[in-house]
Amino acid sequence: EREGLTPITLREKAAAFAKETVEKQSASFQRYGVIGDFENPYLTLLPEYEAAQIRVFGEMYKQGYIFRGRKPVHWSPSSKTALAEAELEYPEGHISKSIYVAMDVVSPSEELKKLVGEGEEKLKVAIWTTTPWTIPANMAVAINPELEYCVVGAKEGILDGKSKLLVATGLVETLESKFQLPEGEKLEILATFPGSSLEGTTYQHPLYDRTSSIIAGGDYITTESGTGLVHTAPGHGQEDYLTGLKYGLELLSPVDDVGKFTIEAGGSTIAGDKFVGQSVLGEGNIAVMEALEEAGALIRAEDYGHKYPYDWRTKKPTIFRATDQWFASVEGFRTDALKAVETVKWIPDVGKNRIKSFVESRGDWCISRQRSWGVPIPVFYDKATGGTEVLLNEDTLSHIESIIAEHGCDAWWKMNMDA
Repeated sequence: EREGLTPITLREKAAAFAKETVEKQSASFQRYGVIGDFENPYLTLLPEYEAAQIRVFGEMYKQGYIFRGRKPVHWSPSSKTALAEAELEYPEGHISKSIYVAMDVVSPSEELKKLVGEGEEKLKVAIWTTTPWTIPANMAVAINPELEYCVVGAKEGILDGKSKLLVATGLVETLESKFQLPEGEKLEILATFPGSSLEGTTYQHPLYDRTSSIIAGGDYITTESGTGLVHTAPGHGQEDYLTGLKYGLELLSPVDDVGKFTIEAGGSTIAGDKFVGQSVLGEGNIAVMEALEEAGALIRAEDYGHKYPYDWRTKKPTIFRATDQWFASVEGFRTDALKAVETVKWIPDVGKNRIKSFVESRGDWCISRQRSWGVPIPVFYDKATGGTEVLLNEDTLSHIESIIAEHGCDAWWKMNMDA
């Protein structure tokens, strides 16, 4: 039903629902003896409140706190919109498919070459991920320079039985169990070395005709799980994105608004264009795993229970996806915001700790949404450039604020842009 509604019809329904809910809440509060000005409630859908939001947005924009960028954000395929952390929930019982994947080393770093030597057995980089569908977007493998890594010898039953694997030394024992070695058998460590010596090693993507490098990540790379080498897809993860910025990696995100692979995921040396049009949370995920197995790169797949973000409205899983969004740079006003928090009397006090934690830890805050209720981002996009050029200045902001103060945000959809 929602798909068939015009923006105005949807906004009218949303406003009616909100007002009905406020009236019920007001009646309940008055019945409980709560004291308040119930004849003049504080409503965020009033034109004066909406206009005030536009005014604050304009002030922030003029001070350089608002910017448009392409970054990975929480994205809901079921709602077709970006979501804030507060719009997510983490239900119990979520199961993902986790996979261990091996990728051929093309050119080892000088130190790795000296330590490992050359022979008939192939050396492969072993990675682990709980999102197989992000493998097409792999642009690097990240290591922790402070960890110790090793090469373990080939073992019957692991891949073709002729592949040496590069893993973190601290995870060898765990991997012996994960790879289901026969009882009593161990992975033989052939050489150990610091993570920093691996930088510059290149490997071949198992599904596409491209090579990438092993790079230094951060302290998010540990020996708590996985292999100690982290599959890095800058278009599908915050830490991956930040690491990608450091190394100038491509921000590939071959997934559309409804969570299906785009043509950018085509051209696989193994699967051709099979992935295109498939849901990354469904058949597309399985198709990637099947392609990895066909390529001889899938070491193991298993179910993995963990907390995973869901859209709190639709109760369906979300994804991390790079899209063009509007952001507020909290870094620019963090100090002033923290000072302002101290000037407020918080009831109860726990609210103060919550907002302080939010302000202290937040970097860039995604403020745009792909939906038609609420207050719009007051920006005009140039159709001729595909929306890459925008019209946003003091005059347009002032004009839009005055219109919304008089007519409310419905005017954004009702009025002619040329009027």
